[in-house]
Amino acid sequence: MRTGVTVGALALAAAMIGPVVVYTTAHAHTLSAPTQPGGTPSPAKAVGERASAGATKAGASKVDIGAYGTAKASVGVADIGKADTNTTETRTASGAASGAGKAGTGTAAPGKSGAGNPTPPPVAQPDPLVQGTVINTVAYGPYVRQRMDVWHQTDELKRPGVFLIHGGWWSSGDKKYMTEISRSYAEQGYVVFNINYRLSTDASWPAQRTDTLDAIATARRHAALWSFDPNNYVIVGFSAGGHLAGAAGTYKNGLPGLRGVVGISPVISPLTAYTEGTDTFDLEKRKLRESAIRLAGGCEPTGKCAKIWASMEVPWHASRGDAPMLVVHSEDEFVSPEHGKQLKEHLRQVGVPVTLLTAPGIEHSSPLYRLPGVAERVQEWVAGKLLSPGR
Repeated sequence: MRTGVTVGALALAAAMIGPVVVYTTAHAHTLSAPTQPGGTPSPAKAVGERASAGATKAGASKVDIGAYGTAKASVGVADIGKADTNTTETRTASGAASGAGKAGTGTAAPGKSGAGNPTPPPVAQPDPLVQGTVINTVAYGPYVRQRMDVWHQTDELKRPGVFLIHGGWWSSGDKKYMTEISRSYAEQGYVVFNINYRLSTDASWPAQRTDTLDAIATARRHAALWSFDPNNYVIVGFSAGGHLAGAAGTYKNGLPGLRGVVGISPVISPLTAYTEGTDTFDLEKRKLRESAIRLAGGCEPTGKCAKIWASMEVPWHASRGDAPMLVVHSEDEFVSPEHGKQLKEHLRQVGVPVTLLTAPGIEHSSPLYRLPGVAERVQEWVAGKLLSPGR
C-alpha cells in the first residue's frame, strides 16, 4: 500500500508528539564503491537488461561521494510547504510502503485470511539493488502534474543530485517511465529527482520551463530533507524533456549550483523542428512540428507569436554563466543532430563547453540511451561534473 500524507499534518503531529518517522523495510546498504576524485569510476552492477525505460548496462560508473557509513532505517519527515498544496508520499525502492502488502491484492488483515485460517502478516520485499533507498513523491506546486519522485538515502551526507525529465512531445509521458533510469542513478549514490511537469495539453509555454525551475528550487530549498547538496547537481532530459533541461540550463545567467546539463535526443530548437517538419513525408517530423505549435499555444512562429517561439529557443538564451552541456543524438533520428550543433555553436560563442556525441542509427531518446556504451558515457560525464574537485 502506498501511503499519502499531508506534510503540514505531519509537522503538526511532530510538534505534539515528537519527531515523525517513516520506517522503511530496506536495511542499510552501501550504494557505491569508492574511487579517487577525477579517477576512473569502478563498474556498477548490470541493470540494463532489467530496464524497460533505459537503465544502464554492466560497466556503468559508480561514484565516490564520500565515506558512506551505514544508512539508517528511518527518515524524519518535515514540512516542505503549505499543507494545502504540498504533500509527500513515502515508499521504499521496491515500490511498497513500510509494513504493507502490495496494493490491490486484497490482502486480509494480519493474522487472518478470508477463510479464517491464520496467515503471516504481509511483508514488503526490499529491492536488492537499492536497499536503504527511500522514495518520496513530493508536490512542488498546486497542480496535479507538479510532482516529483525523490530517491534518497537517509544518512546525513550531502550527496550530489540528478534531476531527470521525461519526454513525450511535451503533450504526453510521465515520470513513471523514468523509474529504471532513476534506479540506476540512485544505485550509484546520487539523490535523484524524477520530475513530472504540466503538459502542453494543460498549459502552453513557458509553463513547462517554469515547472522545471520550480521543482529544482523546491529541491534546493529543502535539500536537508534528502541529504542533497543544493550546490552540486545536473539535469538530464530526454527528447522534449531535453528541451526543458536545456531551457532551464540557459535560463537567465545560469542556475545556482548547476554543474551540467545532459540532453538525450533533445529538441533544442523548436524552430528547427518546425522547419524540418514542413513539406516532409517523415511522419515523426511532422508530428514534432505540430507538437511544437501546440507547445506555443497553437500559433506558428509569425507575427505576435514570434516572441513566444523565440522564448522556446534554447540556443538563443546562451550566456557565459551557463553550465557545460552534453548532447547525444542518433545520426538519422527524427530529432536531427542539427539541434545539438546549433546549441554547441551558440554556447561556444559565450565560452561554455558543449560535448556533442552522435551514434549511428535512428534510435531516439531512451532507446538511444540504451545503446551499448551510451549510458556509460553519459554517466562518466555526469560523474566528472559532480565529483571532480575543480569541476
